[in-house]
Amino acid sequence: MAEVAVSVEEKRFSSAYQWYALGLLFVVYVFNFIDRSILSILAQSIKEDLQISDTALGFLSGFAFAIFYTALGLPIARLADKGVRRNVLVVCLTIWSGMTALCGLAQSFLQLLLCRIGVAVGEAGGSPPSHSMISDLFAQQRRATALGIYALGIPVGTMLGYLLGGWINDAFSWREAFMLVGVPGLMLALVVRLTLKEPPRGLSEPVRVAAGVTPPIGDVFRLLWQRRSFRWLSIGAGFQAFVGYGSSAWLPPMFERSHGLSSTDIGIALFWLGVPSVAGTFLGGWLGDVFARRDVRAYVWLPAWITLAGVPFSAYAYLGGNPTWAFIALILPNLFGGFWLAPTFSLTQGLVGLRMRAVAASIVLFVLNIIGLGFGPQFIGIVADLLNAFTGLGLESLRWALVISLGFSFVATFCYVRSARTLKADLAHSHEAPAI
Repeated sequence: MAEVAVSVEEKRFSSAYQWYALGLLFVVYVFNFIDRSILSILAQSIKEDLQISDTALGFLSGFAFAIFYTALGLPIARLADKGVRRNVLVVCLTIWSGMTALCGLAQSFLQLLLCRIGVAVGEAGGSPPSHSMISDLFAQQRRATALGIYALGIPVGTMLGYLLGGWINDAFSWREAFMLVGVPGLMLALVVRLTLKEPPRGLSEPVRVAAGVTPPIGDVFRLLWQRRSFRWLSIGAGFQAFVGYGSSAWLPPMFERSHGLSSTDIGIALFWLGVPSVAGTFLGGWLGDVFARRDVRAYVWLPAWITLAGVPFSAYAYLGGNPTWAFIALILPNLFGGFWLAPTFSLTQGLVGLRMRAVAASIVLFVLNIIGLGFGPQFIGIVADLLNAFTGLGLESLRWALVISLGFSFVATFCYVRSARTLKADLAHSHEAPAI
């Protein structure tokens, strides 16, 4: 890939603007996850209103979303690598916000399914252009921290989705909840279009910036897949997401069924449990940058082992009889559960060339979301229905399905440890290998 030198004049963004841009992209990501995750706090009400099974609910939050999210993520990411990333983000934000609002008008499972597919189509273009712009604004040695701040949109958006969705659901209905969280995103799209500047590609690189040639998606995929560290990294991230997305989708219905709590009470409790999730997501990026100064493999060792520490606490929370202690037990799993995000995305950006970054982000999100977002909620829904049918557990089948899903945390740890074996060598072949 042809590259040319970056001139000093091109580095025109102030530090204040860099942080403003990161903050705005973070807010967009918050809206992304409010619109994506609100379904879980509304799930029980939707199930009762539309008379659908847990398998159907799992399909709504799992495969129905993941298939379109991942399939369209790659071509949209390539468009972002070729064109103006800000504009791609604005269009996609408009689509997913509008379709979220339309979910409130659905009168049947099929109509709600089509609206959620529309949300997935829009959100497919959220992260790849944002990752690419952040990587141009922040140098490699600060990139995991910056991407960690951006990734805070996941827990913050999820906790706001729980809080707002739970309250609006009890005060009005699940339909109004979708409408009231979707419309503000349309106004945010206007703010992004008017205030976010497109950074020059390679702006944060010390020497080089890519010229106008954008490699085909297949070339980027082959480049990444040839690097064994990325193979294991992406699969490990997928199983981390499998456990995370599965629990996020089914915790609210579990607390409603097994403990008889209202959606408002569950939303408030899960909102506060988002605080350790925020801390863990930031710490994963910051500690990764700190420890990687000694050994770059810390980026994968840290999430590999820290996640397992939360497994017994999650199991207690799922099976415990006291809802207060169950929520308390979830503090550590929520803290540790976000450690993998920033290191995974930072390493992916570092393994490719400058005009491959949006596509590279989309590829890791493709693997992550097919395994995690697609199979995670769907697996738990199917297992809950099977346990209910063959064991007579009734409402308690969901909590046991959640426990069974925790086994995939061990698979994720194995994959991250395997990634560490070739990580140094693979980074050495990239255009920005760290000094190690």
